Amino acid sequence: MKSETHLKDDPGLAPRTRGVAHHGSSGDSGHLRRLNLDRVLVVAMERSDSFTRAELTEATGLSAPTVGSLVTSLIRTGVVRELGAGPSRGGRRPAFMEFNSRHGYVAGIDLGPTRTRLSVADLRGEPLAHRVVSTPAAIGPEALLSRLATAVRALMKEVEAPEDKLLAVAVGCPGVVDYARGVVGFAPNLSGWSNVSVRDILERALEAPVVVENDTNLAVLGEHWRGAARGHDTCVFLFVGTGIGAGVLIDGELHRGHHFMAGEIAVMCMGPQYVEVDFGSRGCLETLAGLQSLAARWPRSGRGDPARWMADLFEAAQKGDRAARQAVDETARLIGIAVANVGSVVDPSLIVLGGALFAQAEPLVHEVRKVVSHISRAPLEIVVSALGKEAPLWGSLLMASREARRQLRLRLREARIAG
Repeated sequence: MKSETHLKDDPGLAPRTRGVAHHGSSGDSGHLRRLNLDRVLVVAMERSDSFTRAELTEATGLSAPTVGSLVTSLIRTGVVRELGAGPSRGGRRPAFMEFNSRHGYVAGIDLGPTRTRLSVADLRGEPLAHRVVSTPAAIGPEALLSRLATAVRALMKEVEAPEDKLLAVAVGCPGVVDYARGVVGFAPNLSGWSNVSVRDILERALEAPVVVENDTNLAVLGEHWRGAARGHDTCVFLFVGTGIGAGVLIDGELHRGHHFMAGEIAVMCMGPQYVEVDFGSRGCLETLAGLQSLAARWPRSGRGDPARWMADLFEAAQKGDRAARQAVDETARLIGIAVANVGSVVDPSLIVLGGALFAQAEPLVHEVRKVVSHISRAPLEIVVSALGKEAPLWGSLLMASREARRQLRLRLREARIAG
């Protein structure tokens, strides 16, 4: 991932200047040193390979003595690791070093209605251990989160990571998330989930900072980082499965909205005839185009694994079965309208389709593209998720690694390395 992405997330970085004299109090000097430390850390963390002090000096624009002093402190604390001297190029042999990505660890949790995915990763967000567990439906939110905390500790133990080295956890939840407070206001597909203080509960259980985010928002971050949306800073991830939602990235930043409800397209009203109908049964997008509605259109769907009956549905549609063809066409029409509407509002360079409905549904994607091409004024590039079910988990690891790096800088400041 490009370093600019993380640089945007670090507003405290000092402006890039070289050789500027600073005259002021010791407090001012300490502040400047902290800013310089931030700059050196960001560059070191972004380097996937080894580097030298001279390369840090060039990349940061700081003076060689300043970089040398800060690097010495970072080596002493274990944040940067020495690798030894490299070959000489006519002068002193350069000393190589690298960012110690296992100086701390992060955890990602993707909480789903039936399955929950967990991962422990290093400070670059590279997974070290991964687990998929069933989401118990018969217990309350606090008991469920306690079980997940136990599962995270088990993963930490699996990779021999001390629990006090867990610097951040990011949790994706399927519902309306108040990001500022770390509270899930409402999660319709999780029983009893109303105003759940996820951040507070998990921070007590894990004794580590926790960030809580909507799972579809994390999915668009994951696709932008490691999936189909790489290089697309204004893009949308549209999820269709048990529920429907969208994650929106604008100029590389998540758009959450004033009430943290941006992308809640499940309640998008699909026609004037539904305006006066009760909220629970009116023609909102999820009611008309979700997985349950597709199953209702296909009598042979039964109650089995959706992946199996959807495969049968698409095969039947391709072979000319009229009922199957009609079910696919109606669903594609509704999703296509929603995609075109989102495209008109956001004007993204890419829309990624994900969720159970698109896991193996290239015929459906083809029909959605046809609908969009008919009604969208601007051309829209529409692709299927490259990360599949793992997209929100990748997003959680990215968000956790960003928070961990912030926590690392705070710890270094408290240890008086920067002042």
